[in-house]
Amino acid sequence: MKKIIEAKHLFKLYRVGDSIVRALNGVNFSIYEGEFCAIVGTSGSGKSTLLNMLAGLEKPTKGEVIINGVHMEKLNEDGLVKFRRENVGFIFQSFHLIGTMNAVENVALPLSFRGVPKSKRMKIANEMLDLVNLKKHKKHLPNQMSGGQQQRVGVARALVVDPKIIFADEPTGNLDSHTSEEVMRLMQKVVKEQKKTLVMVTHDNHLAEYADRVFHIIDGEIVKIVDNREQGKEESEESGKERKQ
Repeated sequence: MKKIIEAKHLFKLYRVGDSIVRALNGVNFSIYEGEFCAIVGTSGSGKSTLLNMLAGLEKPTKGEVIINGVHMEKLNEDGLVKFRRENVGFIFQSFHLIGTMNAVENVALPLSFRGVPKSKRMKIANEMLDLVNLKKHKKHLPNQMSGGQQQRVGVARALVVDPKIIFADEPTGNLDSHTSEEVMRLMQKVVKEQKKTLVMVTHDNHLAEYADRVFHIIDGEIVKIVDNREQGKEESEESGKERKQ
């Protein structure tokens, strides 16, 4: 399998008054193409700093971030903007939809920044809304949709640029538990069917169970990596044994 994201000896130090805070303290890991990975930790654990660094929104104090073969820490601001525009989709906790635009216009927006003609933009945006099961809400404004529907628009907007990687920052933070589960199942489906790599930050261990692998971060260090696919295999083997008995 191809490595699409590599973090090597990542450190991020902040000066607070007279003391130094280590937001990231020597983080190492790889994420493979087509994987859904969750970074889980409590508030202040370093998970958002790590996501920002992978997305090229923050520079490491020390270390390397290699995405699809490109060293993010070596790019200047223009290079980072270009790289993100061509390779990355974002899903945010607070949806970030534009209130005066309907669902299809919100989804098409990133394509307008790329200079895609309007008819083509709308066609692709319509397809993406079909994919996230919002056929009936295309002409609705954000305030005419539920939180879950707005986040589906957010997922469609992240997909519209056909990114290699999607970064999701607490994507269900503003949703109730039932709607959160729906959005997680949608994100699982997207990863599988669209063959995307998805990296999600969350404080919720239960939501992290939807991911293929879970990176647990405490005080800026990855303390363990859990492969949910292995666990699923073990559980099905166990139940198979029980049936035989």
